[in-house]
Amino acid sequence: MNQPAKSGKHPKALFVLFFVEMWERFAYYLMVGILLLYMIDTKTGGKGFDEAVGADIVGSFIALVYLTPFIGGLIADRYLGYIKSIFLGGGLMAAGYLGLSIPGNTALFVSLGLIIVGNGFFKPNISTLLGNIYNRQDLKPLKDNAYNIFYMGINIGAFVCNFVAAYLRNTYGWGYAFAAAGVGLIIGLVILATSIKNQEIKEADIKKPVQAEDMPLSKIFSYVFLPAIIAAFIGWNVKAWFGSAMMGTQANDAFIFACLPIIAFYISLWVKAKGDDKKGIGSLLFIFAIAIAFWTIYNQNATGLTLWAEKHTDREASPTTAKITGAIFPLQEVSDTSRLVNKVDEYFVEVKDSSAIISKDSIITYIQRKEKVDTSKRVFGITAAGNKVDTSSRNVLVMGPDPYFNNVPKDKWPGGQNIKLTNTELFQSINPLFIVLLTLVFVPLFDYLRRKGKEPTTASKFGMAMFIAGLSALVMVFAVMSVPSIYTHKASPAWLWGTYFVFTISEIFLSPIGLSFVSKLAPARLTALMMGGWFLSTSIGGKVAGVMTGFWDDFHDKKIFFIILVVAAFIGGILIYSRIKSLNQIVKNKTGSA
Repeated sequence: MNQPAKSGKHPKALFVLFFVEMWERFAYYLMVGILLLYMIDTKTGGKGFDEAVGADIVGSFIALVYLTPFIGGLIADRYLGYIKSIFLGGGLMAAGYLGLSIPGNTALFVSLGLIIVGNGFFKPNISTLLGNIYNRQDLKPLKDNAYNIFYMGINIGAFVCNFVAAYLRNTYGWGYAFAAAGVGLIIGLVILATSIKNQEIKEADIKKPVQAEDMPLSKIFSYVFLPAIIAAFIGWNVKAWFGSAMMGTQANDAFIFACLPIIAFYISLWVKAKGDDKKGIGSLLFIFAIAIAFWTIYNQNATGLTLWAEKHTDREASPTTAKITGAIFPLQEVSDTSRLVNKVDEYFVEVKDSSAIISKDSIITYIQRKEKVDTSKRVFGITAAGNKVDTSSRNVLVMGPDPYFNNVPKDKWPGGQNIKLTNTELFQSINPLFIVLLTLVFVPLFDYLRRKGKEPTTASKFGMAMFIAGLSALVMVFAVMSVPSIYTHKASPAWLWGTYFVFTISEIFLSPIGLSFVSKLAPARLTALMMGGWFLSTSIGGKVAGVMTGFWDDFHDKKIFFIILVVAAFIGGILIYSRIKSLNQIVKNKTGSA
């Protein structure tokens, strides 16, 4: 347990960085919250990609966006400093978000590339800047709480952004939602620019001199990035050489192969280090490896749980809820009438002249279904009165229910009515809502326990977080079991609320504490670089989440999907507690408290 600490006051710089990060995370989570939905959307101007392709792109994006902090942290440490790096990264990301509002696949992938590179300069360095501020002797006891408060700012942005995204994409289209992310990030940069003369921020922006044992950047390119590029090329060609990809797709293989030289570089830092530095780096690498399981569960938010909310959760909105949240309408025009073949029961005919929508039971009793329909020819439906309806006529629309109803019992189909559905991305606001609320509980609790000398050590919090994360995945196992079949019935949204509630507790224990852990244990000259290592574990976890979601349909029994997450998290917790004494001692030797 930690010893009682003197009470202190948080500096103004904390709240400056709080608001900067709040707007940056508003932008990021707005974009990533709708990215998979945009990729697979076929109704409102999305890309219309296959689900597996969409999951692959999103998983690769999440992986790369947290991989680039490795080099961004290194360049900031040695050359640019942290403030310049934050402005450079923020500018690139803002351009990327605005670029996503431009139609076309070229604009899409260039914009994602700008966000990936920009995050590498922004993300590790704002966290390092905060850590440097709290390296002051009188502020060290407040470091864990400072990161918790900082993390609350992140989640205020993450909570609000999904409502903005839902409103804008419902009302104006996808492009406006993505553009809003760019505007949000620009606001964050303006806040930092107006506070640039803050003394505490200026003093924390220190470039660290290169030590004799540090590898020059030219050698890092030769020994790390060039091998990573070669390894990625090999991974990409595994499918061509051996007939099948190891991890489902070529992109997955390329990413995993590319990570190997980077992981080897971090291991080399540990091998070459001496004394306390060696113990500190070794402990961090141990933590990073275990955190991959946590980040795999965390990134289900934008991957697996997004598909669960989209396809398997009851999203029918009450009139009041629809007014607050916005909603999408499940009936859609079917422009390709060949889709009617063998799907008579799923469609309705709207006669424009009367503005009437006639239900499936009373209008369509026959469609040409015995042969493939040539869409250049007229397709006819027969009304209950025996009147032939020409569905090629400009006065008739063929309407079909949203794919949401694919696994809804037919007696609960809309029957020609527009039932309002809550936007899928709004479920992603549950987690940040709980972060904000529970941080208000746990920060004072930890502060109270610290003053009493009873606060759990940083390593203990990490171990607890792994077990709690596993329990959050276990909630989803019960969600699958709550309905006769997820392929014929929708699960209650209460299960998503439940899993996010449990996971949020683990996130409060681990995510900001992980940043604090790096700040405590990393050698001073390698702080941002080791922050990059922390984000590397996030990157790999994001990619694993994307890989798993790419196989979503192959997990016919979805319980297995979530049980894998439960087991991985529990193993991580056991490993942490197997080394808890040595971890506590290493932290104590470095900082004077555990």
